[in-house]
Amino acid sequence: MNLKELEARLQTLVEVDLLKVLPGRKVEDVIIQKLASAIQVNAISIESGSMVAPDVYTLIMHPGNSAKWQDQQLLSVLLHSITTAAQEAGFRFTISPTITVSTDEKISINDAEIVASHRMESMSETNASPLDTGSLESTGTLPENAFLIVEGVKIFPLNLSVVNIGRRLDNQLIIDDPRVSRNHAQLRAIKGRYVVFDLNSTGGTFVNGQRASQSVLYPGDVISLAGVALIFGQDNPPPRPDLKSTAPLRSVDNSSDRATASFKDRSTAKFKKK
Repeated sequence: MNLKELEARLQTLVEVDLLKVLPGRKVEDVIIQKLASAIQVNAISIESGSMVAPDVYTLIMHPGNSAKWQDQQLLSVLLHSITTAAQEAGFRFTISPTITVSTDEKISINDAEIVASHRMESMSETNASPLDTGSLESTGTLPENAFLIVEGVKIFPLNLSVVNIGRRLDNQLIIDDPRVSRNHAQLRAIKGRYVVFDLNSTGGTFVNGQRASQSVLYPGDVISLAGVALIFGQDNPPPRPDLKSTAPLRSVDNSSDRATASFKDRSTAKFKKK
C-alpha cells in the first residue's frame, strides 16, 4: 500500500468511525495527510523483516484549535483508524499506540504538525513506576546523537551529561522568552537516556501535552516550556542548523516574528525573539 492508498484508507476509516460516535464532526484533510505520512516516514524495520509503525503520536496545533481536539472520543477514533490502516498496509505495532495534543501559537490556525516516534518499553511499566534516578549526579553514557529542535528552527546538540534550560545567562540552553523561568528545566543523562526535570518553574514543563516533574525522553517527544516548544531527537541531526524543515512535517511559516536561536559555542545556545 503506497502513501496515497494509506491516506485514502485512513480517511475512509476516520469518516466511518466519526459517523458512529460523533455525527457531523470532520477531521481536516491536512491532519489525515500528515498522519499517513508520519506512519510511513517513521516506520522502522526490525530483524525479522517486519515494518514497525510508530506508536507515539503528538498532534501540534494552534491554541485556538486545541479545545475541540481534547475530546477523547475523537482521539480514540484517530487511534483506531491509525492502527487499522497501518496494519492493513503491512505495518505492525510493538505496543498499543497513544496520541496526545500539544499547542504552538506559531502554527497557522489552518495547519497542524504530527510528531511520531517509537516507545519500545511497555507503557504500563513506564507509567507504573518513576525512573530511579538515584543521586543528583548523572550516571552512565551519553545518549548518542541526541539533540533538541528549538521552536522548529534550530538544532541544539546534546553532548553534556547535564543541560540547564532557562532565561539566565549561565544556562547551557538560554531561551530569552518571558514565559520561560530563569531556571526552568534540566536535562540529565541517566542510564544512557536523557531525563527532563522541571525546576519548579512558573509556567510548568510538559511532555507530549502532559505536565511532568520528571520524564524519560524518547525520540519525537515534544517538550513544552510554558508554551515554548522543543522536540527531542536522537539520530543524525541535519547538518544545517538553519534548515527550517527540521520541524517534523511542518509547513513553512514566514511570519516576521519567527523565533530563532543563536549559538554561543558548541555547548551553549541562546534562544531569543527577533
